[in-house]
Amino acid sequence: MPGSAENQEVVIPVLQEDDRPLIISAYRNLLRAINTKLNADDQKNIRAAFELATRAHMEQRRKSGEPYILHPIEVARICVEEIGLGPTAVVCALLHDVVEDTNVTLKDIHDQFGERVMLIVDGLTKLDSLHETENPQAENLYRVLKAMLSDVRVVLIKMADRLHNLRTIGSMPAHKQLRIAAETATVYAPLAHRLGLYAIKSEFQDLCLKITDREAYDDIADKLAQTKTARQEYISAFIKPIAEGLENEGIKARVFGRPKTIHSIYNKIQSKNVAFEEIYDLFAIRIILQVPMQQEKFACWQAYTLVTDTYKPIPERLKDWITSPKANGYESLHTTVAGPDGKFVEVQIRSERMDEIAERGFAAHWKYKGVSEVKSRANTFDNWLNQVRETLESENAGNAVEFLADFQTSNLYSEEIHVFTPKGEMRILPEAATALDFAFSIHSDLGCMCRSVMINGQIKSIYHKLQNGDQVRIMGDRNQKPSEDWLKHVVTSKARSRIRAALKEEKRKLADDGREILERKLNAMKMPSGAFDSSLDTLMKWYGFPNRLDFLAAIYTQQVDLAQVHKNFRNDGGRLFPLEASHREDAEAPLLPEQVAPARSKPGNRPEVIINGDSTNYPYTMAQCCNPVQGDDIFAFLTIKDGVKIHRKNCPNANNLLSQYAHRVMKAEWGNTVKADFVVTVVITGVDTGPGVIQQLTNRISEMGINIRSFNISGDGGYFEGIVKLVISNTDQLNRAMTALKSLEWVSNVRRTE
Repeated sequence: MPGSAENQEVVIPVLQEDDRPLIISAYRNLLRAINTKLNADDQKNIRAAFELATRAHMEQRRKSGEPYILHPIEVARICVEEIGLGPTAVVCALLHDVVEDTNVTLKDIHDQFGERVMLIVDGLTKLDSLHETENPQAENLYRVLKAMLSDVRVVLIKMADRLHNLRTIGSMPAHKQLRIAAETATVYAPLAHRLGLYAIKSEFQDLCLKITDREAYDDIADKLAQTKTARQEYISAFIKPIAEGLENEGIKARVFGRPKTIHSIYNKIQSKNVAFEEIYDLFAIRIILQVPMQQEKFACWQAYTLVTDTYKPIPERLKDWITSPKANGYESLHTTVAGPDGKFVEVQIRSERMDEIAERGFAAHWKYKGVSEVKSRANTFDNWLNQVRETLESENAGNAVEFLADFQTSNLYSEEIHVFTPKGEMRILPEAATALDFAFSIHSDLGCMCRSVMINGQIKSIYHKLQNGDQVRIMGDRNQKPSEDWLKHVVTSKARSRIRAALKEEKRKLADDGREILERKLNAMKMPSGAFDSSLDTLMKWYGFPNRLDFLAAIYTQQVDLAQVHKNFRNDGGRLFPLEASHREDAEAPLLPEQVAPARSKPGNRPEVIINGDSTNYPYTMAQCCNPVQGDDIFAFLTIKDGVKIHRKNCPNANNLLSQYAHRVMKAEWGNTVKADFVVTVVITGVDTGPGVIQQLTNRISEMGINIRSFNISGDGGYFEGIVKLVISNTDQLNRAMTALKSLEWVSNVRRTE
């Protein structure tokens, strides 16, 4: 029991006296969070793991100054209290950093705690070699997912680790916060979504928004706080007749309101181009039914009937994930109704079991996996794991960067559709999947041979996007081969990886023939056979190809003119050297990439940007994708060809750059303040009051001494949208202009855009 473990004597190595009470208190909080009965071995292992981790991390402190051991203790608590894992996960969470950061080895872990704990800890340990790769983030995720296939607790503990790091990220430098937030937003939040960890996914998104756009986060948080009382009164009035109706029907239930997350409200403001005050569904009502498992479906529909008898439903917003659960096991009925005062309210109806799975996802799934009533539903997790396994084991899986890109786009956030084989077998695919994706989901060979398809009895293109409920028949041809164009028309990682593997196999055959052609050319230049590889690499770079395979295949398909080699290179002691430009027969031949120096930025009337604490050694330009303005929160990104680019923290491309190429990100901040010209695009929407709208808008802008670069306005039916490019000096001037425009009573919203 928790109590018996908690009462064991805690052995802590010699520490600063101030640290002892803090560590012991954190450890006892962890033990109290374990609500399952612990046997003697569990108690012994948890205590031993705690003592080993405390000794190993004894000299280490976090950026905040607190003892490092508090981090693994808190990760272990999150594992049991917020995710619902058991004692083995507690042991592994306590030890998750010891191999990476201390002298403890995997053999030490194995000898003391056994093979299972050792394998999980190994899966949680970043390899030093990863930091030398082009994309350590992709390599690390690839490695974690491979470990997940043998034990899903690897990725669940990883989630807890990332969550605690985000909760305590305030002591880290701003540019490192950005990197972690971007990686979380692009990888960990979608992965939490796929694993059904909705509470953790939501917190990930809120914490990332707090880092990337603190002003927007604080603005929404303040407005939520200001409207809290009115919102609670509305929820109470809405719930009252529903709760009474359930009680009259003899149905035990919990009925309550849940506020929407700040991130979801932010997304709605951005996507719908509305102000906070125009969003009415700031909360959702949740009905949790306490019924036996065999009565769940009937009780949920009974509650739905009661809700829709009380309030007018919006039929097109009914979502039934009870009959067809999501691929991550999520089950619930969602409906939207018109509540008091005509406000739309989302109502979610589910059982206690469904709610536990919705909140704790994969961890709760294992709890119910053996129950006969939900065996078929529990398979949804297994199906997804099988898809990941197939992708990882494919020939293309060695490319971690491609795998990460495919995994993000197809396996994580997308909604699902249910399609059927001619025999009525159901397949779950991501939204926007095509008939080609379906073919590869049946079998890789069938996908590669896919020639035509029949959907609902009609011949369609193999690129046809499938809809929910489609029945698909694949017609194959053994002479068919995948083409590069196929990659544009599939969304699942299995299809992408298999197509790439087939294309690479075809390219290998072409490369073998290209190698023979190049060998003959080099022999004619009297190059020794032992110098072939170095000559190949020199020529590959000179012609601008990313790898040997592409270069050799291009030679065979005559995309490379080898006649230029003897004109532009010389054989010097058995090695190829490019001729100096003045001695070349082809003076226009391209230089090797390393011979091209980036042009330094020209001085001018613009603010200084300090990069990594230096304002002189980094030539830079402003990124056109987000057009930073003096005063914006910024970061620097080292490109391959264009030197350093300065981006806004909330740039549309920031998450991709920061998550996939974090090693190229540098700290950046504004230096001297000068009067400079920046062009910013602002979108203004509002009610078209007739003649004079344009004049009033331009007058308001001109009154502030701001020049207008361009003005475009359109609209009908009493609505207008104006797109204005303003020439401003800094964010303060921009914010004042936007506030002045918003003060016009017929303007509903003003926002900055790219």
